[in-house]
Amino acid sequence: MRWIDWYGDGSLYVLDIALACCTLEFDAASPASAAPVPTLDDRAHVAVVISGTVTDRLAPGVAAIIDGCEQVAGRRPTVISFGACASSGGPYWDSYAVTKGVDQLVAVDAYVPGCPPPPEALSAVLDQIAHRVKS
Repeated sequence: MRWIDWYGDGSLYVLDIALACCTLEFDAASPASAAPVPTLDDRAHVAVVISGTVTDRLAPGVAAIIDGCEQVAGRRPTVISFGACASSGGPYWDSYAVTKGVDQLVAVDAYVPGCPPPPEALSAVLDQIAHRVKS
């Protein structure tokens, strides 16, 4: 789990909850620099990207991280489900231990499909979020 100042100007902080292989695609999309836990001002927005398989055992922790982001930011973060596993359980959907999508835990604002999803798709979603927040 790490914070990234996506544009380097403090306007959009992205927190990747890296659970499995989709994290490699997240890394390919992300800028090179990670940031310490940010001190957010009024103009900063937080997006949480869940990348990978959410197991039932990890589910309460994932929900707690998103709740913690809400407390840090003072408002609900934008939640992005990145990849088939985070969105629906992916190829492991029929396992007794896999959550059938992160939307069973928290409200999801954007889904990035694929196995693996292309890095450009994540960049496009974050650009849309940044544009929406600025306007």
